[in-house]
Amino acid sequence: MRLKRKRIGLALGGGGARGLCHIGVLRVFEQEGIPVDVIAGTSIGALVGGAYACGLSADELERKVHDYINSEEFKSSAIKTMSDAYSGKQEDLTQKIQSFLKNQFYVIQMLFKPGILSTDDFQSMIDYFIPDVLIQNTLIPFRAVATDLITGDQVVFSEGFLRQAVTASCSVPGVIEPVIDGKRLLSDGGIISMTPVSIAKREGADIVIAVAVDRDLRTDDELKTVKDIYYRASEITSIKLEKYELLEADIVIRPDVKNLHWTGFSHAIDLIKEGEKAAKEVLSSIRDKRSFFKTWVNSIKTLVSRGNS
Repeated sequence: MRLKRKRIGLALGGGGARGLCHIGVLRVFEQEGIPVDVIAGTSIGALVGGAYACGLSADELERKVHDYINSEEFKSSAIKTMSDAYSGKQEDLTQKIQSFLKNQFYVIQMLFKPGILSTDDFQSMIDYFIPDVLIQNTLIPFRAVATDLITGDQVVFSEGFLRQAVTASCSVPGVIEPVIDGKRLLSDGGIISMTPVSIAKREGADIVIAVAVDRDLRTDDELKTVKDIYYRASEITSIKLEKYELLEADIVIRPDVKNLHWTGFSHAIDLIKEGEKAAKEVLSSIRDKRSFFKTWVNSIKTLVSRGNS
């Protein structure tokens, strides 16, 4: 009787730009020879996880990110404008006026459109990172998580076009237009499943390593406007839901994303390094888990061998 090694699953969480930490985690796994047998991703976790599942290495992903955030397409995008608004950087009067007008334009758009970012612009970004393949044909088994806004149900993509699945999983409410899929209206998976640990387990992972890139609640925030209160309420809901999800994980990796806003893609290099740092800090725990299962497998083999003798 031949027993297979225990399967390792990655649950890559959502968090916008903060999810670039996932690339650093994957780089450490490559360097340490830690196999990845299944990946479940939400939002940016689906983008990074889907690209990796297709065979892109961590180095290739980093190069793609670097090229994209330095492209004219990104520099002129709504996400870049929002990032500048939340960065807290010093601006001269002209820049402040331009930022104000741009942000007012996007706020007005929110009143009349289902998303700030145009569908075509967002899809071109997805297409840049994600190959045109079927989910069932990825090199590593992969699952993307989205939310059906009609029924409120979790939607897990296990087949079909990878690009469509990742687009749906990344459709941040209010920013990116939901994806119409038959009778379903699909939006960001992070609405109900920020770090999809249970999906990785359901797909046969014996050891689930979760990478959570949410930021802590700030206690020094001033809750003065409707927007402030709405965002805080959403953050509380998300953090509480994720807390329960992470209870199922065998190991949780938490890169230090500080209080970075989800649009902070210009911090890509630092985020990738934080992912590497956080992954290295749990290497001993990963080795202990794998060692435990190897010992368990060897014990079973010995029992089986004795039973056959």
